[in-house]
Parts: sequence; C-alpha cells; structure tokens
Amino acid sequence: MMKHIFIINPTAGKKDCTVRLMEMAKDLAARHGLDMECVLTKSAGHAMETARALAQSGQEVRIYACGGDGTINEVANGVAGYDNAAMTCIPVGTGNDFLKNFGDMAPQFSDAENLWDGPAFPLDAIDCNGRLAMTVACSGFDAQVADDVHKYGDLPLLGGQGSYILSLGVNFLLRSLGHKWTITLDGAPMPGEYALAAVCNGRYYGGGFMPVAEARMDDGVLNTLVVQKVSRVAFLRFVGAYSKGLYYTLPSVAKCYTAREITIESQDSDIVTCLDGESIYNRRVTIRLSEKKVNFFGPKGCNPNATSVPLPEDARG
Repeated sequence: MMKHIFIINPTAGKKDCTVRLMEMAKDLAARHGLDMECVLTKSAGHAMETARALAQSGQEVRIYACGGDGTINEVANGVAGYDNAAMTCIPVGTGNDFLKNFGDMAPQFSDAENLWDGPAFPLDAIDCNGRLAMTVACSGFDAQVADDVHKYGDLPLLGGQGSYILSLGVNFLLRSLGHKWTITLDGAPMPGEYALAAVCNGRYYGGGFMPVAEARMDDGVLNTLVVQKVSRVAFLRFVGAYSKGLYYTLPSVAKCYTAREITIESQDSDIVTCLDGESIYNRRVTIRLSEKKVNFFGPKGCNPNATSVPLPEDARG
C-alpha cells in the first residue's frame, strides 16, 4: 500500500500551521483510507533526511512538503533519483515562489484533497556542487540579496517581495555590484567582471522576480542569464526589466545562454550562490542539468510551465 507522508516545517511562514496541517492529513486519510503519517521537522536538513530515508525504503511513497521554498528544496534533494518516491507541496511559506510556476492553479495546492491522487510527472533540476535546486541557482548580487532576506522577513507589513525589495536596497547601497569571475559555459571560458549569473530551471525567486520568462521545468534546458558589471544607475534601470523576464531589451548588459554545464570561478572572494533560497559559499561553483530527476505530483491538469512565455522572435539569436 502506498504511504502518504506530510513533512511539516513548523517554522515556515509567519505563523505555525502545524495543527491545521495535521488535521488536514487526518481528514484526508479518513476520507480515502490512506496510509498517512505526519513528520515535523526539527532542524535544517531534517526534511531532506526524512524524504531520503522514505525513498530509500523502496516502498511507494507520496511526500507532501508543507512549508516554503526551502522545505520544497530539501524534500526534492531527498527524493531525487528514486522512481518509487514522488513529492508535492502544500504552501505555508513566505514567498512560495516554486508554485508561481503553476500559474492560476497554484492556490489548489493549499488543499491536499486536490493532490493525493493527482498525476505524477518528472521535473528537471539544477545540480550545483552536488546539491539540487528546482527553480533558480543564482550567484552574485541577487544571491547576496536573497541571502539577506531572512533578516527582514519578520518585519511588520513586509511580505515575500517586500522583504526582497528591502534587502535589494540595502545591498545596492552598501555592496559592490561587480565580481571578478571566470564563467565557463560548456567549456568556453568568459573572464570578466559580472554582477550576477542566474541559472534558471523555473521562473521565479525573490518573492516573484522572474529573470527568464521562457524557462521551462521539464525541457532538458537550463537558461543561464549572465549580467555584466555596470554602474549603479545602469543597474537600477536594469532591475525592472530583469524582474519581468525582459533581460533581452538590454543586450549590452545581459545575455542568456543554454549551456548544460556552467562553472563560475572567483578571483576575489567567495561566491554566494542561492539555491531556491538556501545559500552556499564557494570559490568555484559547478552547475549541471539534472534531467527528469524529481517526480512531482499535483492537481489534475496542473502545468509547471503555465506561466512560461516564449522568447520574442526579434530577441532570438
């Protein structure tokens, strides 16, 4: 019999939703005769450890990541590569950027009744130094911004994007906008000074920013947006286009590539890389496509590419 496991992060979001989620799981099991269990995470990494142990058991299992983007990331890292395990998510985080990829159907993920018997399908992932990201792996200025968002997430009146915008302002004023990097795309090195590099499998991060609108989560392609170091005034002009997937309107600042392997090497300091909101720090970052790595299930008819917008003809190289 298939197992259904709610992995609940009680610290996700602005209030503890544990009681509501446990009642949801109990009711779901009673209505449909499911083998159901709830696991509360106790520390960073616990969701990944739990999901991996369940996947390694060999039993058919459906895992519900109840939290924010960080919880989704941990569960994805746990189930990746296991055919017997599939995951979904019930959003109780702050930004919930992952679900924005599903467009108008995103609200349906809030009720497990819409999920438990939904179809499963494989999603690509981004392998960054051995850890997976489902949506965006960003390095440089935007990763520094994302790394600092947690400092402002508890301030009154700030939602996910509000916290991101505040962090953006602080970093814009106090940090350098350039890094001496060598970015290598499928073996072709490009030394220079860069503001950021965003490797996109999905389309959203930072509370709703969308660097590459044409990115799709199951097409075997990573869209890597490379942004040159520019003046603060030029960078400020660029942010609006960047947040809406309109990078191609400023070709002198940003270019998008579809390399399958990307390396970033720093000549001056550690590279901050943010994977679905989780930060790592290295002098060298190696990023590869991890194709069809994670089995995901959702409401009937859901589409992880619902908000993907094709690149305009006149912007194609």
